[in-house]
Amino acid sequence: MEKREIDLTVSCYGKVKGVKYNVVILPWGATEPHNLHLPYLTDCILSHDVAVDAATLALQRSGVRCMVMPPVPFGAQNPGQRGLPFCIHTRYSTQQAILEDIVASLHAQGIRKLIIVGGHGGNNFKGMIRDMAFTYPDFLIIAVDWFNIVPPKGYFEAVIDDHAGETETSAMMYYHPELVNLAEAGEGAGTPFAIPSLNEKVGWAPRHWDKASVDSGIGDPRKSSAEKGERYLKVVIEKLAKLFAEVGQGELY
Repeated sequence: MEKREIDLTVSCYGKVKGVKYNVVILPWGATEPHNLHLPYLTDCILSHDVAVDAATLALQRSGVRCMVMPPVPFGAQNPGQRGLPFCIHTRYSTQQAILEDIVASLHAQGIRKLIIVGGHGGNNFKGMIRDMAFTYPDFLIIAVDWFNIVPPKGYFEAVIDDHAGETETSAMMYYHPELVNLAEAGEGAGTPFAIPSLNEKVGWAPRHWDKASVDSGIGDPRKSSAEKGERYLKVVIEKLAKLFAEVGQGELY
């Protein structure tokens, strides 16, 4: 099995034109700073690479064939983030328009199943997917965030590991060690809300990033390692591959 059969970033028309695909996978990230040491496109890179590995496993184990699309690099940001150099905030209405255009194209090509693999916590596709269900009632869309599939406890040491911390840094060190230099990392110190109920998740409000974080990270990345990333991602990829296979083989009801 060639990577070109399941990864559109390296594929070509000659490789896919005669192939039937069961599911399309759409990685969706953001363009934003990740502490001082991770790439702006960390959310895109990880959602894509995890999806490709899961698609490979799904094909090997079940015969379900997925095509992983190039990651969408546009995400919703918090107040205080957009002022940071090259941090791009994309409105949900813009994201919905992008999703609608992608679904319309795939639908015209006879594809009926799409899984969004999210890499950015600020994105939320539930409302968009509900709306799309009325426009395309025969088109199944499922959304999953790769970093929420498996709880990080037991895999990482950090108590707070929210953004560009030990989890993301370890995952990037596993996939792309050449893009990570821990010597450049800030400590990822965060400032919680002054309202205790918000910290306890009784209610929700967006964090003002310029007040919540000093270095654009929340969570100390300095104990990260490729070994931790590999151990964690192996379990994530197993579960994601199972989802891909089940969706490719069956119907919703």
